[in-house]
Amino acid sequence: MVTILTRLLVRDYKNTSDVKVRQAYGMLCGAIGIVLNLFLFLVKFIAGQLSASIAITADAFNNLSDAGSSIITLAGFRMAGQKPDHDHPFGHGRIEYIAGLLVAVIILLMGAELFKSSLDKIFNPTPIDASPLVLFILVLSICVKLYMFLYNRKISRKIDSAAMMATAKDSISDSISTLVVLLTTLLAFVTDIQIDGWCGILVAAFVFFTGVGAMKDTVSPLLGQPPEPGFVKKVEEIIMEYKNQGVIGIHDLVVHNYGPGRVMLSVHVEVPSSGDILVLHDMIDLIEHRLAHELNCSAVIHMDPVCVDDERTNRMKEDVAKIVNEMEGNVTFHDFRIVHGPTHTNLIFDVEVPFNYKMSDSEVVDYLKNQIRQIDEKYIAVIEVDKSYT
Repeated sequence: MVTILTRLLVRDYKNTSDVKVRQAYGMLCGAIGIVLNLFLFLVKFIAGQLSASIAITADAFNNLSDAGSSIITLAGFRMAGQKPDHDHPFGHGRIEYIAGLLVAVIILLMGAELFKSSLDKIFNPTPIDASPLVLFILVLSICVKLYMFLYNRKISRKIDSAAMMATAKDSISDSISTLVVLLTTLLAFVTDIQIDGWCGILVAAFVFFTGVGAMKDTVSPLLGQPPEPGFVKKVEEIIMEYKNQGVIGIHDLVVHNYGPGRVMLSVHVEVPSSGDILVLHDMIDLIEHRLAHELNCSAVIHMDPVCVDDERTNRMKEDVAKIVNEMEGNVTFHDFRIVHGPTHTNLIFDVEVPFNYKMSDSEVVDYLKNQIRQIDEKYIAVIEVDKSYT
């Protein structure tokens, strides 16, 4: 059904990198979620009243909260699709993450409320009446929620949406919760064993666990997470395609994510210092345009001139490379240059170390300086420590 509606209502539905297309996907799924969750609330509330089951009634109100979550998702995609303005020059894309966070909070609240209701049921048990109609409603609810999980997960992967994935996780938690309720109801019907409240606590724990996972998925991009390795690889591949035209290497790649479809990146590209600056600048402009067109991002490239024709500089660089390569962990260096003087020679470069490296920045600098001085006491290292943002 969702696939058919997508083709009918979403223009250019295959172009999922387009902000407007993503917005249409999110709003369509939000609208479908509202309709299905309201339907499930109505039928399960009736089933809960007929059977006198606190678990079924709580599950019904969980679906009502899911309808509210779908409204938040719909509104989130609607607001995220707004154009940049004076107050928000980078757009409103992160509203989608906020919508996903609100959905996660609602999941946690429903888990807490279900836990409270289940405790009351344990201390005040009442018999459950499991009629065929009630059992049919529960089975129908499980099937509907599994369907919602599948289409939300499929579309979340298609448009790379954390908010949609949070909704998918909510749907699978609901289907498992309802399955537990169904088994509890059947057990009470067949054996008269009343474990309605205990199963409610298990369901509450699962719902709470799902909410925590969904919250992590949405908080991380809000705080600023590293870019996807696949995205970094594509950036590197595009830039290094120009190796024969002057590109020597890249470093200091930083990616800023202001929401899906609103990515800005900056990177340093090393070029030979002896090259024609106008020709090299034209190449850099071309690379920026390719990154913008192929990766749907705004790219800024800093051009770093590197001396490649000086034999002494190359020899010193090789000596430093041996020292750095012997260090444990993924340690690299870049922007290497030398300044000769009458009494000493400055070796100037940046060293990049991972976060949480076993040595502090100052210890790294001291270690490298000492190792370099052992090569020649006239060598004085001037080192800047960088961190990797990828």
